[in-house]
Amino acid sequence: MRRCVSIGMVWASVLCLMACDNAPVDSPAAAIEQRLTGTWLRDYEQDRAQVRRILVLEPDGQFMEKVRITSAEGVVTELTHAGSWFFDGTNLKRKYSSMDGKQPSAPTMPFATFQIKLPSKNEFIGIDNLRRREVRYHRVEAGTLP
Repeated sequence: MRRCVSIGMVWASVLCLMACDNAPVDSPAAAIEQRLTGTWLRDYEQDRAQVRRILVLEPDGQFMEKVRITSAEGVVTELTHAGSWFFDGTNLKRKYSSMDGKQPSAPTMPFATFQIKLPSKNEFIGIDNLRRREVRYHRVEAGTLP
């Protein structure tokens, strides 16, 4: 009888540890992460160039970012970046493993961190507290090109 109680306590401890290690699927952070999953568009102007970014946040934690830059002279540059992403409960964090098909070099910052606000289900605002800037993305159909 004593051995059954000990085995039962060991299993109960294991189950408690497993439950503590994983955030519940219905936690607020998990719900926001699910809302962030999908295809997002950001259009803006920078240095007289038009920039269009498509950001795809996959449910498996991978992302792809396609960028199309059209200069004031009409020259078009297209870039593709990739890496992994996660939401920590406050910030959307992306770690770049590929920047325009190449592994990032040491002086390049391979991380992007944005505090997230969700004004609607089809929009998110990212606040880069380090550079003091705000970016806005709008949900678009999968397969949208920049």
